[in-house]
Amino acid sequence: MTSSEPAIDVMTRLRAGDSQAFAEEFARHRGRLRQMLEFRMDHRLRPRVDASDILQEVYVDAHQRIRHYFRHEQYSFFVWLRQLTEQRLIDVHRQHLVAEKRDVRHEQSLDRRRCSATSASIARHIVSQLTSPSQKLMAREAMAHIEKGLRSLDELDREVLVLRHFEELRNSEVAQVLGIREAAASNRYTRALIRLQEVLAGCGVQDD
Repeated sequence: MTSSEPAIDVMTRLRAGDSQAFAEEFARHRGRLRQMLEFRMDHRLRPRVDASDILQEVYVDAHQRIRHYFRHEQYSFFVWLRQLTEQRLIDVHRQHLVAEKRDVRHEQSLDRRRCSATSASIARHIVSQLTSPSQKLMAREAMAHIEKGLRSLDELDREVLVLRHFEELRNSEVAQVLGIREAAASNRYTRALIRLQEVLAGCGVQDD
């Protein structure tokens, strides 16, 4: 059993509506869900929105809809929780950012992106790992170079890269999240990772 696969007896308890089993299973996935939120949340929201508050709302939502999950059960339990978390994050973005701008076009763009991680998010994450004084001095230049390189990626390839490399989802989970075949998810990840390595090499940053 992997960290993302509930034991059979836990799933049986979940099907029976065992609230304690649900609490335990949600707690087991909480770290991965928080990691996704921290990576994907717009930087403008961080001073006023806490990831823990979003996860609490997801907990309540998932607990109320658990029977719906078992009626369909198209995805793994973790992928289902992740979908609910992503939708909640989209709602938060819409509430705080779109409402401020009152721009219908902005809202439509937000829906199309489905809160996808941007090239800037990936670049910030990579640059944040730089530790040596010389690396820190080149951080701003590296950010711009990495962003430019990642923008050249196909949008779906970039999303596969985020899911595998930064959210650390398994290939089967990536395929479920994106609705593509596992072989396609694997091929896209390999292609995107090669491109990322080329981008990092081009600006003197090593990707471990």
